[in-house]
Amino acid sequence: MTHWGQMGFQDANSPLMEQLIFFHDHTMFILILILSLILYTSFMLMINKFTCLLITESQKIETIWTMLPSIILLLLALPSLRLLYLLDETNNPLLTIKVLGHQWYWSYEYSDFMNIEFDSYMIPSNELTLGQFRLLETDHHLIIPMKTNTRMIISSTDVIHSWTIPSLGVKVDAIPGRLNQLMLHPSRPGLFYGQCSEICGANHSFMPITLEIINMKSFIKWLTMMN
Repeated sequence: MTHWGQMGFQDANSPLMEQLIFFHDHTMFILILILSLILYTSFMLMINKFTCLLITESQKIETIWTMLPSIILLLLALPSLRLLYLLDETNNPLLTIKVLGHQWYWSYEYSDFMNIEFDSYMIPSNELTLGQFRLLETDHHLIIPMKTNTRMIISSTDVIHSWTIPSLGVKVDAIPGRLNQLMLHPSRPGLFYGQCSEICGANHSFMPITLEIINMKSFIKWLTMMN
């Protein structure tokens, strides 16, 4: 059963996810104001006994209920367009990683280093160790440095998949014959999990993503070991 702390967003681990949460809160604040106003107006109309059969039109009221929705739409549209622009930003990446979706696992290739590529399979439930999460752990983690721009180039070899990390605010479709890209800029180290978010066949729910974020010194050490 879902707990109260699991009903909202995951804690943000990137500036992009922080902006997504801010926009969500901004939108919910406006929606709650509108809902409160409508409920209050409806309630007052039901309980008051005043009537006026002589009023056929009111220019002031019509002007207000025409202009007010327009202003509200602007308050929603402008932050939304700004956020869409931020989602497509891929400037000055320090590292480029190619991600390929397969039925039913992910493969990763560090394009800047010729010898580093591996497949990432889900660990079966009977092989999990203490502290590992069922259906989320993989045998190989995708490792990236924190507080650096990492470009992900995503595609698929068979059907449409979707590479998703909720805490980073990223969800990109992996489409055969097409390259999609996104930028990661993680704020803190740790293990972060995601799953394929596009129904891709019988084992769709068995191709998780385990992202390990480490500091730059540890990342360089890992690169040295892999080479």
